[in-house]
Amino acid sequence: MLHIPKTAYVLLWFPLSSETFIFREVVTLRRLGMPIDVYTLYAPKLTNCSPEMLEASSGVQHLGVRALPAMASALRYWMRRDADSTNELIRDVLSRRWSCIEVAGESWWAFFAGFRLARLLERDGIDHIHAPWANGPATAAWVASRLTGIPFSLAGRAGDIYPPDGALSDKIRDSLFTRTNNQANVGYLQSQSPVSANKVHLVYNSLTLRQNGQSAVSMQPPYKLLAVGRFARTKGFDVLLEAARILKKQDFPFKLTLVGSGLQGPRLRWMRRRFGLTGMVDMPGFVSHDHLAEMLDSHDMMVVPSVVHASGDRDGIPNVIMEALSHRLPVVATDVCGIPEVIRHGETGLIVAQQDPAGLAQAIRAMTADRDRARAMADVGRTLVTGMFDPDTNGRALFNLFTRHLVLPPLSHQLEKP
Repeated sequence: MLHIPKTAYVLLWFPLSSETFIFREVVTLRRLGMPIDVYTLYAPKLTNCSPEMLEASSGVQHLGVRALPAMASALRYWMRRDADSTNELIRDVLSRRWSCIEVAGESWWAFFAGFRLARLLERDGIDHIHAPWANGPATAAWVASRLTGIPFSLAGRAGDIYPPDGALSDKIRDSLFTRTNNQANVGYLQSQSPVSANKVHLVYNSLTLRQNGQSAVSMQPPYKLLAVGRFARTKGFDVLLEAARILKKQDFPFKLTLVGSGLQGPRLRWMRRRFGLTGMVDMPGFVSHDHLAEMLDSHDMMVVPSVVHASGDRDGIPNVIMEALSHRLPVVATDVCGIPEVIRHGETGLIVAQQDPAGLAQAIRAMTADRDRARAMADVGRTLVTGMFDPDTNGRALFNLFTRHLVLPPLSHQLEKP
């Protein structure tokens, strides 16, 4: 019988209401027989989590501010156990140039957390470390791996790799494998560490909503538009409000439901007032994943106006696109990163250039002009996403990716002798 090594999943938070795809990933791998312990670098953040998520939170080991004394103690422990390697690690990580202050802060916290994490992993008999994000979680996993010799892997998805942090190339180089969830990222990650190009593997995310719903798509005025996501700089909701202002000036009848919360919320609400859109744009705040299906079934189209931020930060493939198409809801989206892998213009939806409010407004009008064509594109899209993002298929592919690598000898045995 195949022995499946015990794996640690390292995250900032778990479970997190906005990361249902990672939660489902852990649940699926456990169901397939992979023993997984979850460790988080921050304290619990359980707001808006579903009952299933809350139930899974009981076994998670959290660090956070309360772990500072234990982290300091762990640093002293590793200094006593292997002063040379620890000092080399400190010089290596803390001297790196990070892309911005925010990234530096997360990276330094993850670095120090890695010393405590290393002790926990040895205590718990962990055989492999996996970081589902390539930024802070992967930094902590990388540090713990270097201290203990336990091999690690990581995943690179969106803002965690755009722009690359100061250690991304080395984390890819030192990993057993690097997983990404869209084709556009494959070449990008390979370019970050050309000598490790063969370590980069594509496994798409999985659908996480029930798929027995079907959007009504009445396409009768006022047309019901839906946009869902974190109120973050990569989501382009400011561009969407600019497009809504254009539609209003054109006397186009619509009602936009803009679902989400986040740092950009005050600015978006200010734009709504300034553009005179208060009666046309509803902003209900955060909607739990469990209730998203109801919203998908009651609107005429999903609008995904993703943008590439000046820093390089961007979406990968927003999961809401796949969820919308799985409910046969037509989609208008922008040409950012992996989105064209799913929204194929004129076939599964409509694609417009990012940062183009006029083009976005025009595409919205075009989608409402022909209900039959809109439904036909959504039907083709549904067939595409239910195959490309099938939970059983992709869960098994990810399980196989782990087991294919984890039956190898430990990382220290694979490295060439100096």
